[in-house]
Amino acid sequence: MSILETLLVAIALGCDAFAVGLGVGTRFCSPRQVFRLSFHFGLFQFLMPLLGWFLGKNLSGIALQWGPWIAAGLLFFIGAKMAYESFQTKEPEACEIADPTRGLSLVVLSLATSVDALGVGISLGIMGHNLFLSALCIGLVACAMTWIAMKLGNRLTQKFGRRMEMAGAFILIAIALRLLLM
Repeated sequence: MSILETLLVAIALGCDAFAVGLGVGTRFCSPRQVFRLSFHFGLFQFLMPLLGWFLGKNLSGIALQWGPWIAAGLLFFIGAKMAYESFQTKEPEACEIADPTRGLSLVVLSLATSVDALGVGISLGIMGHNLFLSALCIGLVACAMTWIAMKLGNRLTQKFGRRMEMAGAFILIAIALRLLLM
């Protein structure tokens, strides 16, 4: 696979990370939150192709079967909570809002956005490509796309206010529904 083909695969795999980053960035965009989400999305996008190659087709089927359900549930929950909070008249306390860039939410979101990379890893390994360099490219692109999306989501929220937060919530819910309908 050429460098251009690898880059195109990385961009395609990074689209979920971009969409989630855009939605999360409408509400959570401190430098630490941007770093955490971007770093973890990039790390998981890097590791999943490697894991896919090492696990083989039999075990990856289990992960591909249950992963979308877990990811969809979490994305739907976060999106619904953000939508609900966007209709509130008072500004919620910082402790009332669960930060999706921390803890189990961060891990599940990272897994959710990188499940496709597991299958790509199996394919790349079978085709005999340099798996490490391809995985590195995929991880770096996902990290960059997430960072850009979070900054963009935050800027749009500053310009359009609560309406953008609602749009971010709907993006997360749409991704959850897409995961369930795949």
